[in-house]
Amino acid sequence: MKVLVLGAGAIGGYFGGRLAERGVDVTFLVREGRRRQLEQRGLRIESIHGAFHLEKPQLLAAGEMADSFDVILLANKAYHLPDSIQAISSYVGEQTVVIPLLNGIAHMELLWERFGRERVLGGLCFIESTLNADGDVIQTSKTHDAVFGEWGGGKSDRVLRIEQAFSGINGVMRASENIQQEAWHKYLFITTLSGITTLMNAAVGPIAASQYGLELTRQLAEEVAAVMHACDAPISPDIVDKQMGLFLKQAKTMKSSMLRDMEKGLPVEGDHLQGYLLERAEQFGISTPLLKIVYNNLKVYEQKQEDVK
Repeated sequence: MKVLVLGAGAIGGYFGGRLAERGVDVTFLVREGRRRQLEQRGLRIESIHGAFHLEKPQLLAAGEMADSFDVILLANKAYHLPDSIQAISSYVGEQTVVIPLLNGIAHMELLWERFGRERVLGGLCFIESTLNADGDVIQTSKTHDAVFGEWGGGKSDRVLRIEQAFSGINGVMRASENIQQEAWHKYLFITTLSGITTLMNAAVGPIAASQYGLELTRQLAEEVAAVMHACDAPISPDIVDKQMGLFLKQAKTMKSSMLRDMEKGLPVEGDHLQGYLLERAEQFGISTPLLKIVYNNLKVYEQKQEDVK
């Protein structure tokens, strides 16, 4: 099975690297700067689950000639999605399956519009990873899981084939019979986690220990859940309770990737995550005061970044 991974960053570099470590035929579609870095250093993973060094990763730049791939993993940030869709288009064949590992839901419509529903699976991942100054993947969480499946549910033959090809890696890449629900649940969790950590500029531990930290975290989760219910999202009735429990199980030093991006002065996915839900809230007339504060905080950050350019 030939796999193309768009991006060799914190997510694509990790899961693509683990697949290559297992012996899967993996090619990374990267920009020129990242390509030079990988040609010089190779792909290096430093992880609590074990290090791995792929000395000569197979690399491809957008526009270079190549045959179509069986699976294309999208591991880009949401704000790069239009460029990413353009970059992979020439490598999508009749039997190609596209699996996005992006946060949120809004990207699904764009992918369906470009490639058709029959070529796009649902996908998500649970991992805490980043790139260091040398471009190495630094992975620190106990969980390093990627999940994929048919958006309409069940396990098709193609999903089972992909699961088999991805089995045995140092990590988890599993098929889900209900990826749509898992995607909405992840969306709720990541929107709450990224929202509260960026608003308070703190990791999970200090937030949980503060006087109103857990109360505000729950309020944000309940606002998000209310919007999702209005969208007829297939979320569980007790999902807020479950995710508050999950929040408390995180390491005290756990930060959302959005907060880590802000600390580095990088762009954030506020429009894709919180902004999308605010648009739906206004559409359905749902009050979301804390979600508005969270989103406004992200827009202030973006404005500050523009001002220093």
